[in-house]
Amino acid sequence: MLKHFQFVIAVAALTALLPRDARSGKVKIIANPSVKADSISAAELKSVFLEERSSLADGSRIEPVICEGGPTHESFVREYLGKSDADLHTYYRSLVFTGKGSTPKTVSSDTEIAAYVARTCGAIGCVSLETSTEGVKTLFVSDMENDGARRLIMPSCWEEIRFLASPQ
Repeated sequence: MLKHFQFVIAVAALTALLPRDARSGKVKIIANPSVKADSISAAELKSVFLEERSSLADGSRIEPVICEGGPTHESFVREYLGKSDADLHTYYRSLVFTGKGSTPKTVSSDTEIAAYVARTCGAIGCVSLETSTEGVKTLFVSDMENDGARRLIMPSCWEEIRFLASPQ
């Protein structure tokens, strides 16, 4: 039992050291090659998709594109934006209603996101790992805050770890 517990702790520790996108294992962030950055912080990504900013820290103009729904979209919204899909739609409606912003370009599939991002200068989107991303670049999502310090963020895979730890 002690060996099993030590194994679970080791898996949890190693998982916590992985970048957020590798931990979630479900999505990748893509951008048009015109975007100068090769990485984006989780906070910056959230600000872009919540329409709080229209450019990255390096000055690259950015235009988010989202999917109408589906497991990749829901995973992205939950993991990176901290909202449910319904909460996100309510948030966008409030931006439009108050005149403070607009709803990002919306398409119906990951393939359409990749195609839109490839042909649109400054576009950024989220697709599944299996989606072909020819003509775009994949951005590394860091857990870096503005002060540059590396943050330890607990893994989003605790359910998987609990499953490994459960008695057989």
